[in-house]
Amino acid sequence: MILLFNIGFLEISWVDIIDILAVTLLLYQVYKLMKGSIASKVFLGFLFLYLTYLMVNAAEMELLSAILGQFMGVGVLALIILFSPEIRKFLLIIGKSTTLNREYFLKNLPWKKNSESDHFDLNPIIDAAKTLGGSYTGALIVFSRESELKFYVDSGDRIDGVVSKRLLLSIFNKNSPLHDGAVIIHEGRISAARCILPVSDLDNLPAQFGLRHRAAIGMSETTDTLVLVVSEETGQLSIVRKGKIHHNMSIQEIRKTINDYFFEEQESSDNSPKTKFENILNEELKKENEAMESKSTDSLS
Repeated sequence: MILLFNIGFLEISWVDIIDILAVTLLLYQVYKLMKGSIASKVFLGFLFLYLTYLMVNAAEMELLSAILGQFMGVGVLALIILFSPEIRKFLLIIGKSTTLNREYFLKNLPWKKNSESDHFDLNPIIDAAKTLGGSYTGALIVFSRESELKFYVDSGDRIDGVVSKRLLLSIFNKNSPLHDGAVIIHEGRISAARCILPVSDLDNLPAQFGLRHRAAIGMSETTDTLVLVVSEETGQLSIVRKGKIHHNMSIQEIRKTINDYFFEEQESSDNSPKTKFENILNEELKKENEAMESKSTDSLS
């Protein structure tokens, strides 16, 4: 171990510096995840007690150290139970961000790419959203590009039906038993209706956004989905993606946003260095052909 410097009896090495920075980053991410909720205050209180326990243990105060040690042993289990929603959210974020998750890995296999459809008809969804907005009927539609969202599908009623305007209008009809909840669309089919979505705990949302918009934001925060929201009060259409809400969008903007979401991967591959080089090469060849044609025309004249 390579020593960096000494602070009294403490020997500080490069490994210790990296360890401290890693722990600091981890604590910051945990605090950022729980910021704004009541769990953040409980976490700070537990962190203060843990630091106190370390100082008491270092000072060899046996009685107080034994009492705090017993509390810390039971407190870990209590924290796991208390912070179970935050822990689950943290693991969902990690699972969504990694490229080794099951759905993403299987999606990128060559035979999977060839067998899956790259496009489905958006007209029934657009027409249904237009009708729902015109009649001030609330709706929540989740589009999934990679994962089938089995956890959220199981929370509702499975349908596995072809997307159609009549089916969507029937589901979100105010007298329908399926209207209260979200519809999940995956691979061009309605997987389920009346699905329960996680609700965002953001504090800075405008008052005009109700529980339906909060559920859309929470779903887009924890999963790689795009959510279409139809407001029951105003009839306005909104798109939520990666925790950000785009409010009062037109039908053309809704169509373009959904298309961009499904063809995002294809567009990124079109912008790869190889594709850019091929485009530049084609442009140069086109210019050379035009110059040769103009020269031959001049010589004939």
